[in-house]
Amino acid sequence: MADFSVPTGNGQSQAGKRALRCGLYLMLGVFAIFYLMPLFVMVMTSLKSLDEIRTGDLISLPREVTFDAWRTAWSGACTGIQCEGMRPYFWNSVLIAIPGVLISTLLGAMNGYVISQWNFRGSNIIFSLMLFGCFIPFQVVLLPMARVLGMMGIAGTIPGLIFVHVIYGLGFTTLFFRNYYVTIPSELTKAAKVDGAGFFRIFWSIFLPLSIPIIVVTVIWQFTQIWNDFLFGVSFSQAGTQPVTVALNNIVNSTTGVKEYNVDMAAAIIAALPTLFVYVVAGKYFVRGLTAGSVKG
Repeated sequence: MADFSVPTGNGQSQAGKRALRCGLYLMLGVFAIFYLMPLFVMVMTSLKSLDEIRTGDLISLPREVTFDAWRTAWSGACTGIQCEGMRPYFWNSVLIAIPGVLISTLLGAMNGYVISQWNFRGSNIIFSLMLFGCFIPFQVVLLPMARVLGMMGIAGTIPGLIFVHVIYGLGFTTLFFRNYYVTIPSELTKAAKVDGAGFFRIFWSIFLPLSIPIIVVTVIWQFTQIWNDFLFGVSFSQAGTQPVTVALNNIVNSTTGVKEYNVDMAAAIIAALPTLFVYVVAGKYFVRGLTAGSVKG
């Protein structure tokens, strides 16, 4: 007896899905190669000698791997009249970034907690003004900030740079925490008040333990902004307090007659390693934390 059933086409649909998946992976692979090519060139150049760089190909593997450029970039490259490499400036950035991130994150968490859970007259206006501050260009605040640092007596110091980054980052951290805290039911705060918990007890015991995803987002954001900053670093620092980005600029633009491309590439990678490490380790938590506060508010 003849079979007049209609073919389901499952085999064709499965083959089509596999073809689409392979095409997607191929496209993503091409994009990844295109995106990572500059980093590949930087790493390969930093591992070559100057003679090999002059005679070799830009994207070729080093014939003989050498770490001399890395040692020079870390402790011997000239940043002007001094030839002490990236090391002291790297630790200056560490001293600036860690307190700046911690202070701005804590203050942003408290601001977001107050604005979202403790309604008071003018809270929306205050939040709007802080949000407006996020869009003020860096160049606009240079002169007022310089005068404030001078009046406080911390101009050209590491505490002064920490203060600058905390103030400028406070709008962003407040925005992150406010948008996250509005997703927490206000009944939780009311119940804690009924049980006798006060302002700080509710914050430390209830809200802060619930804030791990947005804390990760804020830490990554602030660390990246502070570590990669050049304008504030070159404007509000002096010899001995300059961050790593200023040192990198000085190394690249300083020459003793021979342009050492391998040292420049090694110095650039050293300057970028901390932010690269943070994104590789906590990148998925960054996206997860951003979407955690996107439902309400």
